[in-house]
Amino acid sequence: MFTRHLLRWLSIPGSVCRRFFFLLLLISFAGSAQAGVSITDDFGNEVVLQHPAKRIVALYGSFNEILYAMNMGDRLVARTAADHYPEQINTLPSIGTHMRPNPELIVALNPDLVLQMAGRSQAAAALEPLRTRGIPCAMFKVSSFGEMFSMISRIGVLSGEPGAADKLIASMNARLDKVLQNHAVSDPLPSVFFEIRYPNLLAAGQGSIVNDIIRHAGGVNCVTNSKKIVRMGEEELMRINPQNYVYQTGRMNPSPVTPEDRSHFKLIEAVRSKRILKVDESVFSRPGPRNVDAVEILAEFLFNNKEK
Repeated sequence: MFTRHLLRWLSIPGSVCRRFFFLLLLISFAGSAQAGVSITDDFGNEVVLQHPAKRIVALYGSFNEILYAMNMGDRLVARTAADHYPEQINTLPSIGTHMRPNPELIVALNPDLVLQMAGRSQAAAALEPLRTRGIPCAMFKVSSFGEMFSMISRIGVLSGEPGAADKLIASMNARLDKVLQNHAVSDPLPSVFFEIRYPNLLAAGQGSIVNDIIRHAGGVNCVTNSKKIVRMGEEELMRINPQNYVYQTGRMNPSPVTPEDRSHFKLIEAVRSKRILKVDESVFSRPGPRNVDAVEILAEFLFNNKEK
């Protein structure tokens, strides 16, 4: 109805001014549709882009996985020296490391957005030379699926593809719900210890994404410390005596001795009952879409492989 009246109004003789006004309105509307986008990152920084990001530098592997899962891998223009997944990013130039990226190399790539994951203080410091050069940077902190979904949603906004972000989140949530449906929750919950590094034992604490993976898989993290990474004395490990022992292999734990071959671990219930699971560090400890794989793997181990 409104459109019919508008067309009649524009067809009235002498309505040149009206047509001109309407043209300006259309131009203004088109301009709004292409207007900038903005979010607030996890450290209160407002990230404003004049247009959705088309050239993205990710300083942490999670973002590569997320962008490829959203069918936007072609927007990545670089990788860090440690990142090789998905394998397509191996063709991209390396710009240094997560904590020590090379600002000159990044600037030369003319990115319109740099993404960083919080960690040690160096992660934030690495962004300062880029911000001073006017490059928009966003930094995130992820220790749960909820925080990850929030990050994915904001990456969708910055890239101008909120629908792709929503689709990825919905897909991940559907798989998490299926795990819950397929595995009846036991009472009490099976206790899980997650080894990050050995020797000089480090464990995943309550502040890690691993803690939420354990929770969604139907277990409970027996390390109650609120930190992300907890230095663990072996006496304390004996005291908490986990029913299930998970240890990762990767950059943090490149060649660990298997728990069965550690003579002083023989008294731990998980070792005595052979409830030990070896996992890929990049799937379990790196926040990203493959954390759902981690939940499925761990739930399968906890509930469908009792004799393993």
